[in-house]
Amino acid sequence: MIEKPKAQNSEAAKQMDRVDQQMKAFDENIKELTLDRMNEAPMLQTETQSKLSQAEKLNSKDIHLKPDRSIGCADKFNEKFRKDYEYGKEMVHFECENHEIIGEQIEIWTRPYPGVPAQFWKVPVNKPVWGPRFLAEQISRKFYHRFITDESRPTEQNQAGVMTGAMIVDKKIPRISARPVSTRKSIFTGSF
Repeated sequence: MIEKPKAQNSEAAKQMDRVDQQMKAFDENIKELTLDRMNEAPMLQTETQSKLSQAEKLNSKDIHLKPDRSIGCADKFNEKFRKDYEYGKEMVHFECENHEIIGEQIEIWTRPYPGVPAQFWKVPVNKPVWGPRFLAEQISRKFYHRFITDESRPTEQNQAGVMTGAMIVDKKIPRISARPVSTRKSIFTGSF
């Protein structure tokens, strides 16, 4: 750690001490932000980007995803994860959205378990597709945390006034998402 500089007069030394205290308070505030506490924040709800109606989704051409590239693995597969892997590789019908660059296809690597090959996928957005469950689940987990300061919690008082604002997590914001496409027909749309 860098050594604290020597102050020329007592007022400068007092200011240096105040700055040091503020930095320590900020460090303590950041240490309180554990991953468990950050994940308690609610996910920001977004509207769907797709312009397709439910009937158009059901009548659209089926797109079955296959990996674009695959890299083998020398590790041996752990058989106690076989049941989870079989469940994860089941084909599911879902629709992806790119919230960061709207309309751009999603390119993502997957490797759900040691002993299985790493696979590179190119997933079209705003279209219903068929792909493995582990791919849809991995896409759904891509989000980031938005930090704000909580103005209601004072952190320190000095001669300039009360410094307010403790760092908190406001929301989790999805970068990309995968939503299931329902194959159930509704009696309200007249198609039963």
